[in-house]
Amino acid sequence: MSVTVKPAPVKKSVTVEAPIEQAFQVFTEGFGRWWPRSNSIGKSPIASAVIEPRTGGRWYEVGQDGAECEWGEVLAWDPPNHLLLVWRIGANWQFDSELHTEVDVRFVAVSDGVTRVDLEHRLLENMGDAAESARQTFESENGWSAILASFAASVLEAHG
Repeated sequence: MSVTVKPAPVKKSVTVEAPIEQAFQVFTEGFGRWWPRSNSIGKSPIASAVIEPRTGGRWYEVGQDGAECEWGEVLAWDPPNHLLLVWRIGANWQFDSELHTEVDVRFVAVSDGVTRVDLEHRLLENMGDAAESARQTFESENGWSAILASFAASVLEAHG
């Protein structure tokens, strides 16, 4: 009998010099400006990315050809404190409507004008045999760390 080890969630944080409301706004409304163009699942190069601002909204990319590629849905929308997204992109980098992993993003006011953003990508075990490989990709230097660095640079531009 084999025992499957549940992969640990990927947890990353970044601190930005911006009030919590602005950090949330740049993360959500400004999503298409800071999401790395290299992180795309579409057939056409990515032109933008969107998080619809409501529980039940979609999050997706828009290709340069105008085609939309679903990534998942918004499970919780609680500005400026919390955003919970369903990630439905498998380890093969294809949309899978049956897959349910979660990207939980929390915004914490550290001090006046400083916000910490805590991101946790969890339920990776739902990726089956590819779970550990996917976790390593998300954990890598080019994974969530690079994505949050892009977000932080966008906050700096917006707040600077």
